Amino acid sequence: MLDIKDFSIFENQSSFDFKGFLLKIASYWKWFLLSLVIALTIAYQVNIRKEKIYGMQTMIAIKEESNPFFTSNTSLVFNWGGVSDKVNGISTIFQSRSHNEQVVDKLQFYIDYLEQGKYNLIDSYGAVPFYVDIDKTKGQLANTLIAVKFLSENEYQIQIPFESNSVGLITYSDNTYSSTSVQPALFVKKYKVGEQVSLPFLNWKLQITDNPGFYKGKEYFVRFNDFNGTVARYRGISVESDKAGGSILTLGLQGTNKARMVEYLNATVRMLIKIQLDSKNQFATNTIRFIDSTLVAMEAQLKQTGSELKSFSKNKNIFEIEGGGAKFSDKIMDFDVEKDHITRKIAYYNSLKAYLNNSVDYSRLPAPSVAGIEDPNVVANVSKLISLSTQRSEMAYAVKSDKIFKDFDNQMQAVKNVLLENISSAKSSLLYDLSMVNAKIGQAESTVKRLPEEQQELLKIKRKYDLNDNIYTEFLQKRNEAEIVKASNLSDIHFIDPAKDIGGGLIGPKTSVNYILALFLGVLIPLIFVFIIFFINNSIQTADDITKLTDIPIIGVVGYNKEAVSLAVFDKPKSALSEAFRGIRSSLQFLYKKQQLNGSKTLMITSSISGEGKTFCSINIATVFALSEKKTVIVGLDLRKPRLADEFCLTNHQLGVVNYLIRQNTLEEITNPTQIANLDVILSGPIPPNPSELILSDAMGELIDELKKKYDYIILDTPPVGLVSDALELVQFADVVLYIVRQNYTKKDMITLLNNRIKRGELSNASIVFNGFENKAKYGAVYGYGYGYGAYSNGYHEEEEKTSFWKVIVSKFKRK
Repeated sequence: MLDIKDFSIFENQSSFDFKGFLLKIASYWKWFLLSLVIALTIAYQVNIRKEKIYGMQTMIAIKEESNPFFTSNTSLVFNWGGVSDKVNGISTIFQSRSHNEQVVDKLQFYIDYLEQGKYNLIDSYGAVPFYVDIDKTKGQLANTLIAVKFLSENEYQIQIPFESNSVGLITYSDNTYSSTSVQPALFVKKYKVGEQVSLPFLNWKLQITDNPGFYKGKEYFVRFNDFNGTVARYRGISVESDKAGGSILTLGLQGTNKARMVEYLNATVRMLIKIQLDSKNQFATNTIRFIDSTLVAMEAQLKQTGSELKSFSKNKNIFEIEGGGAKFSDKIMDFDVEKDHITRKIAYYNSLKAYLNNSVDYSRLPAPSVAGIEDPNVVANVSKLISLSTQRSEMAYAVKSDKIFKDFDNQMQAVKNVLLENISSAKSSLLYDLSMVNAKIGQAESTVKRLPEEQQELLKIKRKYDLNDNIYTEFLQKRNEAEIVKASNLSDIHFIDPAKDIGGGLIGPKTSVNYILALFLGVLIPLIFVFIIFFINNSIQTADDITKLTDIPIIGVVGYNKEAVSLAVFDKPKSALSEAFRGIRSSLQFLYKKQQLNGSKTLMITSSISGEGKTFCSINIATVFALSEKKTVIVGLDLRKPRLADEFCLTNHQLGVVNYLIRQNTLEEITNPTQIANLDVILSGPIPPNPSELILSDAMGELIDELKKKYDYIILDTPPVGLVSDALELVQFADVVLYIVRQNYTKKDMITLLNNRIKRGELSNASIVFNGFENKAKYGAVYGYGYGYGAYSNGYHEEEEKTSFWKVIVSKFKRK
């Protein structure tokens, strides 16, 4: 039947033992030291092997630049929007794929120039004495190191280790990949500087730079990288707006080669300046292109009419003929010029209308002024349409948002609708003006018909010639205006601080961060390990662990026995271990006195499981009693696993307790004297088949009675109570029960079971001896008070001389 006391296992459940955890950490200080050394060594190796990372910057300003030649009288009109729109657009362009593709292609930054450093390959762009001029239309060996060794100033050697039957090629003209067959071996070939290298996997000319320095005998490496991968890296350029001025941008790059970053930062800005200026000049460029095509046609007509006039004037008095029709010629000329202006405007409107209805790219529209159109609405809307169309095309690769493109399309559609309305109303007015001019020309021509035939012919030829000449001159004037505007335009992007290597700029590696991280990990890793051990290891570590789990008193703390023999008190009577057992003897005498015992006294020594030091404590407690001139006997009652014979150099086949219990031998026959005065030992004897029944027999009581008549102290070395019930049967014969708990061996659950046995009355007069305690930092400070001399024992007993670490090392070398 279960007793309520059986449920006491749920009692005394201790919370987290912070002090014990700290002591456990201190016990593994060597692990922490080793972990820190390893972590710091790794951090040091990482720091010295990592390439230095630099940060380079350039600063630009974005300012709306007005054209000094752009006035109200200028025929060409431009409209470019505000500065804030430009800042956002330019920031986006700097990180766009299309823009960086142009810069990478111009600089050929997909080619790496490398040198072998102490630990790894180093990017030596700008420091190598040569460059390669590649044929972009032919394949180059992709992502493979090509060793270039200079045999002399004018000769070099190529080495390429081929490991397979084929290699990959990249053609930079269209960024396509292919492959070619090779021999899996080390390819070696010599070339002259400047000589064309034409191989199935390599096509270049190696040229020496202007200031190469000494390079004979040195080896370098060239590598052709993926174009898109290179562009992707440079798209990571940082673009930050200055808080003090919204129109100021700071561009930054990070990398291992300062020369490469400086050149890229400056090149990307120059590239955008050119693109932005070309975009700004688009209106004038379109106009010049249109005028140039018109001038070619007008020049041919002018030559033709000039030839006709020359042929007509041959062998004729041109002045006499011309005199009669001069007054009509000037009048008709004015009408013709006016008609040409109107006709050109109508033609431009028709062309503009067709272009708006049939095209989606309006960036190539010519200026309305080329046709003499000065309507400010038409001019402004055409300019705005060109600007929107140009911006949309520039953002095609930089922006992936459909919403932004829809906004642009909506804006262009709105401008286009307004322009179509403007064209419709303007054409109606022009057609009316044209009909009026045609009527005036008709009246003038009817008057001319009254003149002589030669005068009419001359007037007709001269009229055509003058008209062509007038139009040609006017177009030349407009072309000059467009050229002046184009030449005087300024980009809205300006350098404030171009990128420049002025020393410094080092931003990594973060050596201090690596060391801090190493310190953190060097402590954390063993700390986690100790934490796991602390929770997995459920064994008793300190005396505090015992006092938290039970109210049973601890009457002694026995240190760890480092010797091979167990007779510690006898072999080294002045040692700290001997003093610990003497302390236990004093405590036992107090317990006996408290029980008012006279005469012979019995002491039962047991534990939870085997290996906790019952026998060791038994023989040493017996020794201290014997050395105090008290007749003492140790009785080996662990009939299942006897050990006493080994400790006293006896054989267990000798007579013992079993022989007495089965009435085979007398007490005198089973008693064995020892080398220690006043100390006898009774072995367990042969292992019986029924040890529990023997202990329960009447003979056991008779044995104890006989021993009490003969000895002052009877030490019962019993089996562990946690494994067998034999010891519980012997409690009735014991005045005091010593329960042995071994450090780092006895489980805490065993103390709970001990409490249960005490509460059920199975054990009485029990006390605890804490065995195997180490006086090192591994298990914390020494426990004094009633548990032994501890740290205050120096000078009162012998201590072994500790051998230093260096002496151990020296002694090992001497042995060799």
